Amino acid sequence: MASWYGPGFHAETTANGERFDQNELTGAHKTLPMPSLVRVTNLENGRSIIVRINDRGPFMPGRIVDLSRRGAQLLGFEEQGSAKVRVTVLADESRAVAAAARAGQAGVDVSRVSPDGAPVPMAAPRGVVQVEGAKAPVQFAERRPFDPSETVPGATVDGRFMPAAVVAAMPVRGAGRIYVQAGAFTVYENANRLRARLAALGDTRIDPAMVGDTQYFRVRVGPLGTVEAADQVLTQVIDTGVNGARVIVD
Repeated sequence: MASWYGPGFHAETTANGERFDQNELTGAHKTLPMPSLVRVTNLENGRSIIVRINDRGPFMPGRIVDLSRRGAQLLGFEEQGSAKVRVTVLADESRAVAAAARAGQAGVDVSRVSPDGAPVPMAAPRGVVQVEGAKAPVQFAERRPFDPSETVPGATVDGRFMPAAVVAAMPVRGAGRIYVQAGAFTVYENANRLRARLAALGDTRIDPAMVGDTQYFRVRVGPLGTVEAADQVLTQVIDTGVNGARVIVD
């Protein structure tokens, strides 16, 4: 189930330090990384939008995502207050937005970000892009130089910029690759012991990764097909005593 929040929280600070705007396409989830991009589909009317996760919640039992008021309007459940939905993580787009945020890029349009995180070059200041499935071309406004002194929707106080509103009709390049990461170790034997301990929960693997000059062995359960499945596995992992486990998109 999805619900929405708006007037009582408008202009308040979200969990990742942004200023909440009920008119942007954003959402709250308990465990997904911030920022993440997800497709939310209303199973009662078939409407589907893409929102950016930038907050924590919902905190009412049975709810998997809280949307902004604008999101509820577009999905058609503003008046009724909640709806049955399906939430799908957009892995490539989520990594691109996260990379843009880490790079401190301002004014990044996520519909023009490539999966490797680099903004797609623009051939001209104005352009018309035909989005697959859209009824009409999408007109991009003329870009102007960014003034660092301006207040940009979605900007954080500490200087780390989180891209603002998501274009709902942007093409989807892929979904999935959701994991529960139980831990990361510098000693392989320690990682292997935890992997064996969690093996009963599903496909449990060790993924090596270099961070600077240090080799880490990450213990992960997955990939998991849905956000709901990831939340369930996360709860199971935590129940085994691994309190530092978290959901990741990779």
